[in-house]
Amino acid sequence: MSSLELIASLLGVIAVWLTVRQNPWCWPLGLGMVSLYAWFFFDARLYSQVLLHSVFAAMQLYGWWAWTLGAAVDQGRPVTRASTQEVAIGIAGAAIGSLLLGSAMASFTEAAFPWIDAALTAFSLLAQLWMALKRLQCWVLWIVVDVLFIGFFSHQGYWLTAGLYALFTGLAVMGLREWRTALGATR
Repeated sequence: MSSLELIASLLGVIAVWLTVRQNPWCWPLGLGMVSLYAWFFFDARLYSQVLLHSVFAAMQLYGWWAWTLGAAVDQGRPVTRASTQEVAIGIAGAAIGSLLLGSAMASFTEAAFPWIDAALTAFSLLAQLWMALKRLQCWVLWIVVDVLFIGFFSHQGYWLTAGLYALFTGLAVMGLREWRTALGATR
């Protein structure tokens, strides 16, 4: 465990907790977390994770904008459900992205786990996009992805990061409950 991993993990816990609470400060704290984790994963030769966290950095900025300036100033962005079409397109896009990124990582890098890393990356991007758009389904996808990340990082001996993803799983369950309640309150 490095101090980099420890600081990134602490920022991650705070950022996800703030996301569950629908507090827009989740985004700048998340930006700090993903930046530190990009560096950590580069050292670990998990290049899809480096790409993921680099894109997450841009998505943190978008999320911050979408939750504050991009939404009605008095109410903020409301929680909504993704349509069946949006879910189907998102899942298909993430699956195709997994295959393309996995192939590129396997062919052009010495990535440690190119295929599983690519799949987790692609589906994490979809979950992050849905989170920025405040789609309720983001939490369901995060639960699935986070559980898979626990196994992925445990297998590599990154116990603090695996523990962080276990905590993320619990926070995602909490987020699903709270956002479902918020969705019901807006109807």
